[in-house]
Amino acid sequence: MGQVLFNGLVNGAIIALPAIAFTMLFAILRFANFSVGTFMTVGAYAALTMNTTMGWPLWLATLMAMAFTALAFWLSDMIVYKPMREHMSVTLLIVSIAVSFIVENLIRLGYGNDIQGFDLPLTRPTKWMGLKFTHDQLWIIGVSFTVMILVHILLQYTNLGKAMRATADNFNLAEVRGINTGRVITATWILGGALIGLAGVFAGIDLVIEPQMGWNLTIPVFAAAILGGIGSPYGAMLGAIMVGMAEEFTGTFFSPVYKVAVGFVIIAVLLLFRPQGLLGQPEIKK
Repeated sequence: MGQVLFNGLVNGAIIALPAIAFTMLFAILRFANFSVGTFMTVGAYAALTMNTTMGWPLWLATLMAMAFTALAFWLSDMIVYKPMREHMSVTLLIVSIAVSFIVENLIRLGYGNDIQGFDLPLTRPTKWMGLKFTHDQLWIIGVSFTVMILVHILLQYTNLGKAMRATADNFNLAEVRGINTGRVITATWILGGALIGLAGVFAGIDLVIEPQMGWNLTIPVFAAAILGGIGSPYGAMLGAIMVGMAEEFTGTFFSPVYKVAVGFVIIAVLLLFRPQGLLGQPEIKK
């Protein structure tokens, strides 16, 4: 049982970062960006190139991959979403699916379909009190939770974070009160891209690197955001841990094949019984 909980914590730590990015963008722009998972793949391959081809240490490759993914994610807004911002949210969601397919196939064209991995030393798992874990998994948990704390500090105690929360609460009122909503949107895309890029590196360390790696994590990311309360960064953190745990328990008591269905089940149940999620606010209809 302890091993399942630990594995679920690692899984949740990976899912949490893109779930935060997804829910922050939704809170401000009011559309579900389906390309979040694919940009995790962008981050993983960017770090892979710098680590294995250029010979950089993984920590430096990770920082540069975060910057590269943030830039690429922001450019996707400038080129694709910003000109279409007045369209319905469903239209933007469909466009984000198209962006996801385009980016994934560009990666496939450049890197092929082979499974790849970072240049890391081979080490045996550490055994402690019945648990088996690697130092990489401890780093994933530690760094992910540190980043979540930093996001909390940003949102609660900085002018940018307060502007983000105000814009998410009421976009038009934020503009009337003099908040530079364009700057807020740009900052949200860049911050979200950095979080997604970091999560992509973590996924590449814990799993494997291949063109569909991000796509396979898209539904768990969506499920985490919906479970926690879409639009709530803190809910996304909580939802990611719960989804990670649920997937690991499913893989323990049933065939691992059914882990894929966990996200769909969570989304279906939440939409039926609590569509606002655990920490979300119910929509008031007049």
